[in-house]
Amino acid sequence: MAYHLRALPDDEEPASVIGARLRAVRRQKGMSLLDVEEVSGKEFKASVVGAYERGQRRIAVSRLQRLAQIYRVPVEQLLPVSAVAARDGSHYEDDRPAAIDLARLERAGGPEQAVLRRYLHAIELQRQDFNGRVITIRRDDLRVIAAIFQQSPAALFKRLEELGILASDL
Repeated sequence: MAYHLRALPDDEEPASVIGARLRAVRRQKGMSLLDVEEVSGKEFKASVVGAYERGQRRIAVSRLQRLAQIYRVPVEQLLPVSAVAARDGSHYEDDRPAAIDLARLERAGGPEQAVLRRYLHAIELQRQDFNGRVITIRRDDLRVIAAIFQQSPAALFKRLEELGILASDL
């Protein structure tokens, strides 16, 4: 898994930016610093995790990976958004909507077909759009579907092209 780092703004110290992410994720998990110490079997002392979070201490990549395991999140979730263009191609900046040809989707094979069909049906219901021919997946929907399939939006878009289910008339 390759990470491509972008330069942080001059006024942001990497340790403090990573520390802020660490704190945010820990709190989202409902854990105190003492909980982290306990869950880690004292591998991480509460005072050390607190120092990481305040940016007073730099964290090694191996320690960051271990915290990700403890928090049960992908390691990229502990990295600052401003510093990482996440995994290869997952920083999907394309504004192109994905227009899905529903007839082609019905004929498509692959493990994605049933899940994608159910998700698109939910979108049809939400939008009250029952033309039955084509449905446009907005960027946010594409990100959700990509997450379901545990891949980047760019990789999902490529897979949709490979399956031949993208409508070509948009």
